[in-house]
Amino acid sequence: MLSHRILSAVILIPLVALMVYWGGIWFLLLILIVFGIATWEYVSLIRKGGYRAPYLFALAIVWLLIFDAYHPAWGLARPGLALTLALSLIWQLFQQNSTTSTEDWGLPIAGGLYLGWFGAHFILLRALDNGLVWMAYALLVIWATDSGAYFVGLTWGRHKMWPRWSPGKTWEGTLGGLVAGLVVAMLLAWWFRLGIWSGLALGLLIPTLTPFGDLAISMIKRRVNAKDSGHIIPGHGGFLDRIDSLLFTAVIVYYYVLWIVGV
Repeated sequence: MLSHRILSAVILIPLVALMVYWGGIWFLLLILIVFGIATWEYVSLIRKGGYRAPYLFALAIVWLLIFDAYHPAWGLARPGLALTLALSLIWQLFQQNSTTSTEDWGLPIAGGLYLGWFGAHFILLRALDNGLVWMAYALLVIWATDSGAYFVGLTWGRHKMWPRWSPGKTWEGTLGGLVAGLVVAMLLAWWFRLGIWSGLALGLLIPTLTPFGDLAISMIKRRVNAKDSGHIIPGHGGFLDRIDSLLFTAVIVYYYVLWIVGV
C-alpha cells in the first residue's frame, strides 16, 4: 500500500541520514547491517530456487570487502577471500546429498562478491574528501529517480520496458525517473556548488544506468517466482529491493568523483 510505503520512508530516511552524517563507525555499522540483511534475502531467494546456498560464506565475503574498504591498511581482502573460497569449497565437498553442488557453491559466492564489492563503494564514497556531500548527493538523486519512476509509472505507465524480468517496469516510468533524477541532480549540483557539468553528467548517468541494478535483482526474483526479496520494510519489500539501484549509484558517483572531479 502507498500509505505503508510513505510511512516506511518517513521512519527510515531520517535514521539513514543521521548515520550518513555521523560517518565513521556509525556509517560502517549501517552498511554492515543493511548488507547483512540484503545478503540473507539473496540467499533466501536462491534457496527458493531449490539450491542449498550457505549464508555464512556469502556474508563473510560481503563483510570482508566492506571492512577492507573501511580500513584497507589491514590488508584483509586477499587472505580473507582466499580462506573463504577454500573453506566454502571444502564444505561443499562434504555435502553428499546435494545434487547441485556447483550451483550450491557458486551462487552464494557470486552474490557475496556482487553485494560486497558494490557495497564497499558506499564506504569508499563516504571516505572521500567532501564525502558527506557526495554521499548525500548520490542518495537524493537516486531517491528522486526511484520516486519519479514509481509515481509516473503508477499513473501513466502503459508500455512495458522489460516484461521478461520486471513486468511492472514501464517506459513511461523510466522516463519519469530520468526527468526527476536530472532535475534533482542539477538543483543539488547548484546547491552544493558541485558545478553544472557534474549535475548534468550525473543527472544523466544515474537515472540511465541504475535501472539495470533493479533489473538484475528482478532477474533473480523472477527465476525463483518471487515478487519481492523480503517483507521487512512495509510497502517496499526487502532491503535488497531498496538497495538494488543504490549499488550502481555508489559505484557511478565514486568513480566520477575519482576520475573526473579528482580528489
